[in-house]
Amino acid sequence: MKDIIILGIESSCDETSVAVVKNGREVLSNVINTQISIHELYGGVVPEIASRNHVENISPVMKEALKEANVKIDDVDGIACTYGPGLVGALLVGVSYAKALSYAANKPLIGVNHIQGHIAANYITYKDLEPPFLTLLISGGNTQLVLVKDYTKFEILGKTRDDAVGEAFDKIARVIGLGYPGGPKMDKLAQEGTPNIVLPKVHIDGLDFSFSGLKTAIINLHHKTPDINKADLAASFEKDVAEILLENTKKAVKETNINKIALAGGVSANSYIRKAFKELEEKEDIKVYYPELKLCTDNAAMIASAGYYNFLKGNFSDLKLNAVPNLKL
Repeated sequence: MKDIIILGIESSCDETSVAVVKNGREVLSNVINTQISIHELYGGVVPEIASRNHVENISPVMKEALKEANVKIDDVDGIACTYGPGLVGALLVGVSYAKALSYAANKPLIGVNHIQGHIAANYITYKDLEPPFLTLLISGGNTQLVLVKDYTKFEILGKTRDDAVGEAFDKIARVIGLGYPGGPKMDKLAQEGTPNIVLPKVHIDGLDFSFSGLKTAIINLHHKTPDINKADLAASFEKDVAEILLENTKKAVKETNINKIALAGGVSANSYIRKAFKELEEKEDIKVYYPELKLCTDNAAMIASAGYYNFLKGNFSDLKLNAVPNLKL
């Protein structure tokens, strides 16, 4: 069977990334230009600045990705790009570039859901992983339990009713003075603390999540007791978040009778959460998959991988493809 090479483009937030992936699992290149140092000055991502930087970066990043992969655009079988969810201006840069490239090079265009991309990151790390399996998607924009029925078929079993878990991390980090990016800074601080602060947790029937109450309790506690140990606060928050995620994951395994669970999304890089799921794997008859750390955050390799499976199904897009900032899985 002929090798299929997909060029992936990712620009949904503040990373400009282009990757070349062979047969959905072999990464030939994965170039990422991050804007963290720029947005750090503002305490979060500024959409207009993100868009401008994508415009400046996308051509050089693509040239570097092709050079690193040692392929020409003629060698590529399809062009995959994130078209949502994300920041509309940022998405439009990647989508417009992909459409122009598709037209000029006469290559099929594949619009990829960013969430599907995060799930596909696991295919790169684990060459033998195949559906069906469960995915716990934990990121700044989403918290979902997903049944992956096939490479392109998904069923959402549970989702957050308020804040995404990554959003809660970022908001708490901002309030306690850690700044942006909140997730990694909270993770680092929590390693210096002890999870000894009792926080209220919301119990929800079913597989949905809620993090706003936990987030608000932390913020209120910080305001009322300014000299509280911030490391203990961060550690206590992480512990409770991990417990909520574990509880729903175990319920999903029981309900579906599927004991394979893949973590996905930026928050899956959190060291405490990864450790908690490794302990779950040791105690229960559950196999847990974790993307490599560099594949947890936004990158084009995961988009190219998801694009490959859509390519095989013939799920192509036309040149009317547009950015959909609130795209659902």
